[in-house]
Amino acid sequence: MSVCRFALLFILAGLGVAAQAAPPEFAQVAPGKTLAFPQDMGAHPQYRTEWWYVMGWLDTPEHKPLGFQITFFRSATAVDAANPSRFAPKQLIIAHAALSDPALGHLLHAQKSGREGFDLNYAKVGNTDLKLDDWRMLRDTQGHYHADITTPDYALHIDLTPSQAPLLEGEQGYSQKGAQAGQASYYYSEPQLKIGGTLARAGKPQAVTGTAWLDHEWSSQVLSPDASGWDWTGINLADGSALMAFRIRNAQNDKIWAHATLRDASGHITQFAADQVNFNAQRRWLSSHTHAAYPVAISIETGPITWELLPLQDDQELDARNSTGAVYWEGAVTVKRDGQEAGRGYLELTGYVDRLKL
Repeated sequence: MSVCRFALLFILAGLGVAAQAAPPEFAQVAPGKTLAFPQDMGAHPQYRTEWWYVMGWLDTPEHKPLGFQITFFRSATAVDAANPSRFAPKQLIIAHAALSDPALGHLLHAQKSGREGFDLNYAKVGNTDLKLDDWRMLRDTQGHYHADITTPDYALHIDLTPSQAPLLEGEQGYSQKGAQAGQASYYYSEPQLKIGGTLARAGKPQAVTGTAWLDHEWSSQVLSPDASGWDWTGINLADGSALMAFRIRNAQNDKIWAHATLRDASGHITQFAADQVNFNAQRRWLSSHTHAAYPVAISIETGPITWELLPLQDDQELDARNSTGAVYWEGAVTVKRDGQEAGRGYLELTGYVDRLKL
């Protein structure tokens, strides 16, 4: 019997034990929790879904701008957490990586997935420490992040150094996503991360610098039943400010919920309620892969301010059906305010192919 088949029998045995147990009860998000760092920078396995999302712009020695994103997901399964089997798949670890290069005109992206266990794949508690096969992201005791991603198309080895304190989204880290209790997540961001490291393509490494944004979010019930997807952006503004904005949409493309947070260069934070945040499509791109029409050029109103987002390239569609099961647009954008370039960020557009399911 091969090692793989032997291991599979143990996995199936673990699932059989789990099938006889009651389904797990996941922790629920509620207002009033005080996020504590670095403890809350680690995993929260008692919640159903969690992700660490790093995206940003890289600058090469030739001053050629590139976009990148790295995302690690942790997903608790229906297997009883008390199952004693080491083979029981209690947690799944999924990861995506993508590189946007206008010279190519499309994404270079890769995805991995695996069950947590045996120190091969994990999302550890206590601090950010994520591993999936040979992909790794770690936060050290000085607060610096280190990411190592190798794909068939490129290898990215970068350090990310915070220049600002974490930004608590919503109500001190309690981020409402709908009108009902529980339709929320715990959510903080780390904007204005400074990048240093190397990007290797065709076996040739080159030094890269840049600026990144990190989101960490966890929940057990985020979306309302009538939600079909969301539009989200995180923007590092040139003056040191940071803007996060999102809207949740239904199948008719109507806004169900929205919110935005703006922290200016002095540290002052302004929160914008749902009726103050509007996303307006300025131009759509039709995907030849999925025939979805994405609003890749978009204006966002946050109170009296209007931001214009323009894509680094139109085709930044990511097909993750082999891991999370979703197809969405996630790409680098430049940002203008009052007609002047104001910063760089990322835009995520989900639910345009099929209803997004977490």
